[in-house]
Amino acid sequence: MERAGCIEMMYPELEDKIVVTIMGASAQELYNLGHRESFFYLQHAMGLASSIGLGLARHLPNERIVVLDGDGSVLMNLGTFVTLARYRPKNMIHVVFDNGSLLSTGGFDSQTASGMTDIAAIARGAGIERVAAVATTTEFGEAFVEALETNDLSVIVAKVAAIGPEHYGMDLHLPENAFRFKRWIAERKRAAQPVPA
Repeated sequence: MERAGCIEMMYPELEDKIVVTIMGASAQELYNLGHRESFFYLQHAMGLASSIGLGLARHLPNERIVVLDGDGSVLMNLGTFVTLARYRPKNMIHVVFDNGSLLSTGGFDSQTASGMTDIAAIARGAGIERVAAVATTTEFGEAFVEALETNDLSVIVAKVAAIGPEHYGMDLHLPENAFRFKRWIAERKRAAQPVPA
């Protein structure tokens, strides 16, 4: 299974969602499908997509937050699962693409490559109840649809091939992305407020 195919499958469902991606391949592959103002590509901050996703989920309880993460990133911030379990944001879906590789930073094997480290088991052990470990496109699609239909924190760990995009490079730099993302959230919150009588 390839990460790009999973992201392409998810893309139509992300139209009204807030999406935070980790740096590298996930960000590039989502961007290649077409940027939306509700997408934030967390460049140069490996390990923190889930933390930012949690902050957004707690601050914006009426929005659905989708985090696209990677195994290398999660391994750098394992405490994120404990914190997610503690706060249990019902409006957050955390997708971890496990390719067994630090693909975006040189292609070295991650600790999951040997099978010794199991990210789904770590998430469950931290206290997260809804964890799906998937290895096929069909399983991924079913897990994602189920997560969308459930009003609870969901973690999906998807085993994918260590294949990246053909090129890396966005014409949307981090400061501009951050400014536009923040403005989109502010406008969305303003539009949701009741009009005074």
